[in-house]
Amino acid sequence: MNESGEAQFGLDQVGQIAIPVTDVERAIAFYRDVLGMRFLFKAPPGLGFFDCGGVRLMLDGPAAALAGTASALYYKVPDLQVAHATLLARGVAFEAAPHLIAKMPDHELWMAFFRDPDNNLLALMCEVSL
Repeated sequence: MNESGEAQFGLDQVGQIAIPVTDVERAIAFYRDVLGMRFLFKAPPGLGFFDCGGVRLMLDGPAAALAGTASALYYKVPDLQVAHATLLARGVAFEAAPHLIAKMPDHELWMAFFRDPDNNLLALMCEVSL
């Protein structure tokens, strides 16, 4: 509430994230079969949708010219070593082994980066309690 008792407006929940791709069928196969994400549906013209923990992820074929230039997408995982090993076994090429990013007072932040077939940057992240 502000000083006059009115509710403060502020954005706080992401509903959908778009990732540009050059081949939506190839991208759907990667996100569904390799990353194991839950596929929701396809829609014209060249869109694919997934559930990402309650946030919808849209693979955007019409934005193909922007593929590989999207912001990084970070997937929070409970065990980075297990997630890394699973995706390695599925053919994902990581840019480096999982590594420590930062030490916080109560946890460490670890990450491992990889790319989708359109060179969009993706990452696994894990907060390890101390």
